[in-house]
Amino acid sequence: MKIAVLGTGMVGRGLAARLAGLGHDVVVGTRDPAQTLARTESDALGNPPYAVWQESHQEIRLLAFPEAGEHAEVVLNATRGALALEALDAVGAGNLAGKVLADLAIPLDLSSGMPPKVLVAADDSLGERIQRAFPDARVVKTLNTMFFHVMIHPTRVPGDHVVFVAGEDDDAKATVGELLHQFGWPAESVIDLGGIRGARGTEGYMQLYFALQRALGTFDFNIDVVRAK
Repeated sequence: MKIAVLGTGMVGRGLAARLAGLGHDVVVGTRDPAQTLARTESDALGNPPYAVWQESHQEIRLLAFPEAGEHAEVVLNATRGALALEALDAVGAGNLAGKVLADLAIPLDLSSGMPPKVLVAADDSLGERIQRAFPDARVVKTLNTMFFHVMIHPTRVPGDHVVFVAGEDDDAKATVGELLHQFGWPAESVIDLGGIRGARGTEGYMQLYFALQRALGTFDFNIDVVRAK
């Protein structure tokens, strides 16, 4: 499958490498490839600049947003949530029309440090805003309730735990579900929240997520839903 991962941070890199390892034709999208490759500083968590990562992942091409969107059958939005709509505008509505757009982004305000604030809450969500802005895209909110290591290797957390999908298009959710299965998520661990409005719940969970991270001292955790028998 031809997949474009939007975003060159640790989440985008992790997703791109995992998908390429699974045999997909993967490109990474960025606003300015030359500028991205010219960076020499590590990020706030000590991850090396993109050019260093690219050296060991030469099968993954770095393209400008429009070219990445044109290439893809499926688009994964792993950009910073506060800039997601701007990035998708750069990809172009025409390059997103009819395509599955898996939105992993979290609308966070990190200006005051940790824990961050959620920019969109209560009566809206980033997932819904993306669907409204790009009505011809088939938006599915998913994988935003866990750290990226757990997204792509769910066995990193032992035992049962879940991942959510929310979106208006059942076929799009099935496509995302197949990618989740390839990552290692069993079908019974994927909970369909219905329409894209379900993104309000998963994005709002981030308040609790960061509280749990502080309490546990690790990002290696996830949640499970226990059903009554």
